[in-house]
This record gives sequence, C-alpha cells and structure tokens, in this order.
Amino acid sequence: MIFHKCFTNERPYAGACVRGDGAVKSSVVKHSIVIAGRKTSVSLEDAFWKSLRQIAARRDETLSQLIANINAERKYANLSSAIRLFVLEFYRDQIKQHDELATRAVASKASDLHKP
Repeated sequence: MIFHKCFTNERPYAGACVRGDGAVKSSVVKHSIVIAGRKTSVSLEDAFWKSLRQIAARRDETLSQLIANINAERKYANLSSAIRLFVLEFYRDQIKQHDELATRAVASKASDLHKP
C-alpha cells in the first residue's frame, strides 16, 4: 500500500502529493508569462494548461493572447482562479450547445414522424 500525503498551502510542494516512497506527484505546473509587458507566473493543474492550449487553438489565438484576454476581463483578484473559471465556463457552454442541438434534433425527428 502506498501512502499519499497531500499539501495544500505548504512550501515547496503547494498542491503536491508526496507518495509513501518520497516521490512528489504534482499536477500543478507553474508557467511564466508576459501580460501587457509585465512578467508574471501562473500555477495551474496540467489539465487546465492543456485545456487552455486547446481553447486558444480553437479561437486561433496564442496562449499568451488568451490569458491576456482572461486577465483583462477577470472579476477576481487571482489570475489562476480566473483562468480555471474561464475554462469551466467554456466547457459548460460546449455542453449547453450540445444539449440544445440534441433537443432540436429530437424535436425535428418527432415533427417528421407526424407528417403525412
């Protein structure tokens, strides 16, 4: 059995899990980025970085451009949190659009069934 101990606010492994064998397993990745000429670092889980890259590519933007846009429109002090919320909202919108298309398709099929 491998014992996992996770730290949330302790350094140097904020958000990391230390396995029983002493190895550190962290999904949090820190990137340095430049926003409006100012260098800053953002720490996000790897899944959020991957999603951000996919969203940026879909919008035909660079990762830096997307993060700058998120930064300009954020309502919260923490950029990492704003990015997480942006990604969540993006995928919620995708689900909503999918559900709306599915509902229309079902309605269209039902309408076709009642035609003479």
